[in-house]
Amino acid sequence: MFVGHYGVAFGAKPVAPAVPLWVYFIAVQWLDVVWSILVLAGVEKLRIVPGFTQANAYDLYYMPYTHGLPGAIVLSFALGAVVAAAVAQRRGAAFLTVSAAAFSHWLLDLIVHVPDLPLYDNTDKVGFGLWRHVAISFPLELVILIAGAWIYARALPPASMRGHWALRGFVALLVLIQAYANFGPPPASETSMATTALIIYLVFAAVAALVERLRT
Repeated sequence: MFVGHYGVAFGAKPVAPAVPLWVYFIAVQWLDVVWSILVLAGVEKLRIVPGFTQANAYDLYYMPYTHGLPGAIVLSFALGAVVAAAVAQRRGAAFLTVSAAAFSHWLLDLIVHVPDLPLYDNTDKVGFGLWRHVAISFPLELVILIAGAWIYARALPPASMRGHWALRGFVALLVLIQAYANFGPPPASETSMATTALIIYLVFAAVAALVERLRT
């Protein structure tokens, strides 16, 4: 899953509002942030195989540290602990919400990935495989994204119309990016894919910070 993860980020913000929105944007992609770094370091691996699924060309055949179940749990709790230590109030709520947002990445990936999520080491891989059916996975991403943005907008209304339109524009941008990811050309190489993903995660977090500032 891609932009569907950001629906969780939007929806998590009202639960622990002391945590900035941009942190939730990092949290929901935290496993992939670490994954991108490990791919660039040659630790975790993928292959670009055009037509591998209808939704994308990624054969994610070795990622036991970030997308294996034990690793995903450890990374989620680690990020939650770091964020909780950084906030000044309601640290328990921050820890639980950020950890849950980070681990939601694995749960949503379970729905769309082919069986490439290891339950242990690089074995016993699971995945329901909705990426094989882009007519299902694409609208599912948009439904989760828009539902989360709606929860965020209702719970934390903007101080001005500028903030209202900033959120709408951001959601529209995410929808367009998802369309390109599903229907555009595959990446030129594995390293370019990991590099692009890492840049996108950081850019989206920066835009989330700007949107939150415009709304408040």
